[in-house]
Amino acid sequence: MHQKKPMFSAKFQTFDDVADPAASSSRLAGLRFNLKWDGVDGFILPRADRHQNEYVPPSEERLAWLTGFTGSAGFLIVLPDRAMLFTDGRYTLQAREQTDSSLFTIANSAETTPADWIEQQTDQPGTRIGYDPWLHTADAIERFAKACEKVGWELVALSRNPVDEIWKERPQPPLGEVTLHDVRFAGLDAETKLKNIAAEIGKARADAQVVSDPHNIAWAFNIRGADVAHTPLPIAFAILPKEGRPQLFIDGRKLSNTVRDRLGDLAEILPPEQLSDQVKKLAEAKSVLLLDKATAADALVKMIEQAGAKAIRAADPITAMKAIKNETEIAGARAAHVRDGAAMARFLAWFDHGAPNGRLTEIAAVEALESFRRESGLLKDVSFPSISGAGPNGAIVHYRVTQKTDRPIGKGDLFLIDSGGQYEDGTTDITRTIAVGDPTAEMRTRFTQVLKGHIAIARAVFPDGTLGVQLDTLARQYLWQSGVDFEHGTGHGVGSYLSVHEGPAGIGKRGNAPLKRGMILSNEPGYYKEGAFGIRIENLVLVIEAPAIEGAEKPMNAFETITLVPIDRRLIDVGMMTVDEIAWLDGYHAQVAETIGPLVDKDTASWLRAATRPLS
Repeated sequence: MHQKKPMFSAKFQTFDDVADPAASSSRLAGLRFNLKWDGVDGFILPRADRHQNEYVPPSEERLAWLTGFTGSAGFLIVLPDRAMLFTDGRYTLQAREQTDSSLFTIANSAETTPADWIEQQTDQPGTRIGYDPWLHTADAIERFAKACEKVGWELVALSRNPVDEIWKERPQPPLGEVTLHDVRFAGLDAETKLKNIAAEIGKARADAQVVSDPHNIAWAFNIRGADVAHTPLPIAFAILPKEGRPQLFIDGRKLSNTVRDRLGDLAEILPPEQLSDQVKKLAEAKSVLLLDKATAADALVKMIEQAGAKAIRAADPITAMKAIKNETEIAGARAAHVRDGAAMARFLAWFDHGAPNGRLTEIAAVEALESFRRESGLLKDVSFPSISGAGPNGAIVHYRVTQKTDRPIGKGDLFLIDSGGQYEDGTTDITRTIAVGDPTAEMRTRFTQVLKGHIAIARAVFPDGTLGVQLDTLARQYLWQSGVDFEHGTGHGVGSYLSVHEGPAGIGKRGNAPLKRGMILSNEPGYYKEGAFGIRIENLVLVIEAPAIEGAEKPMNAFETITLVPIDRRLIDVGMMTVDEIAWLDGYHAQVAETIGPLVDKDTASWLRAATRPLS
C-alpha cells in the first residue's frame, strides 16, 4: 500500500509528563503547616473548580500539583499522619504510577467513598477537617458533615484555600476568547432558549436561577469559549430570572466587540466579582433562588441562606433541555461522524500498513490520527486527550501516553485507541481495538464477548423512559458468564460541540436518568487484563423511536448507531456469535463501506472493502 503520507503532528494535545511526585513531599509538608495556622487538623481536596467541571483550567489543578496524579476524577483527604487519595476504577493504576506511595495511599472510590472512609476513623475524636466551600457542592458537604459527626469530627469551612497559599507559581485564570455559536449549528436562537428556561424556572416555583454550569451557559446563550482544554467552555456564572433581564458574569477581556454587542442584547454583562453582591441582593429581597445540586458550590448556598432567603437545590433544567438534541444538532452530529469516520478509516488503513513492521509507537499513532482529522479543515480540537495504549498500557482505562511512557506497538499486541474530535456541528468519541499480528485465543474470546455486549446495546428496544441502569446488564452479560467485568460505565451522554461527557443520561450502574429520544450516548463495553492488554469497542448512538412493533402497548425506543468505522474482524471468534449478531455486524459494515468509501483515497477504499466484508 502506497498512501500519501500526511505531515504527522499533534496540535491539540501534548505528551509532556506533568506529574511531579518528587515535589509532593515538600508541598504536602507545606500544606500541613498551613493547616495549623487555619486551626484545623486536616483538609479535603477534590479535583474540581468552582463549577465542578470535568476539565479544569491549569489554575485549578490543585490536586495534580499537590500529588502528581493527573486523572480527571480524584479526591484527597489530608490528615497529620496520612493522606488518602481516592479515585475510581478508571484511574487506580494511573494513580499508583503517578504518586509517591510513601506519602499517599490509593483507594478505589467505587469500593469505599471518602465519606465512608471517614466514618471508619473512630480513633481520633475531636479532629477538625477544613474545606474550601467553593470547591464542593452543598450536597457533598452535607454527606461529609454527617460522616464527621458520626466519629466526633468537625467539618470547617475555610475562608481561603490553603493549597493556593503555598502554590507560588500558580497559573493565572484563563482568558479564552468567547465566540458565537451560529444558529445553523445550534438549531435554536438564544432568545427562545432563554424564554423556555424562564418558563422552567417558574415551574420550579423559583424567582431566578443561579447557573453555575458553564456548559449550560454556553448552550443557553449560544456561545462557546476556550478556557479549558478540549471542551469549548467559557468560564462564567449567570443569573436567569423568571421575569426580567438575565445577568451574565464573565471577564470582559474574553469578549470581542461583536460578541459583547450580541450578548448585550440578551443580558446585562457583569464581571465575575459582582456575582456575590447580586446573589445577596436577590436573597435580601427574599427571592427564591434555584441552584443546580450537581454543580452549585456550597459557598453559594451559604450565601443565600445567610441572607435569609431560600435556595432550591434541584437539577438544573437546562441540563435536560441540552441533552435532547434538536433536528439541526442531530443532522450536525451525523455529518460530523461521517467526516470523522473517513479520518478514522484513513488512520486504520495507515496503521495496518505500518504497525506490523514495528515502526510505530503510541505517540506516533496519536499524532497520525489527529493529523488525519485536521485534514478536513473543520476540526476545532480533540474532544479529549487520545488514549493510545499498546499491550499492557491498553489495560489502563484512561491511560495518557507521555514521552516517558511511550511504547512501541509490536507484533502480538492489542492496540487500543480511544479518541474524538470537536467540530462546530458535533462532538465525536470512538474507541477501536486493533490486532497487531496474530491475536491469542484469549484475546479473541474476550474481544468477542465485548462485541456481543456492544451489539446487545446497539440492538436494544426498550420502553420510552427506560433508565440507563436498566440496559447496563445487556453489555456485561457475556463477560459476567466468564466471571469478569469492567470498571467503567457502559455509556455516557455526549454534547453538541460541548462536553464529550454530558449528563444527565448514561448507561451504567449509576445511570438513573431516563433515556429520551434525541439523546446521544456512547456504547462502550470493555475488558482489561492488568499487565497484558485492554479491549474496548465504542460507538455513539442516538435514541430514536423504535420501528413499529405489531401489538405494542406502549411507546418504544431504540438506538441508531451514528459512528461509522470498521470493527476489527481479525479479533472475532465467529463461532461465539449468533446469526442475529453476525447479521447486525454485516449490516453495520455494509453501511460503513457505503457511506465512508466514497470519501477516502483509493488505497484506503481498498483497505475498507476488506475490513468491512461480511463475516457470513
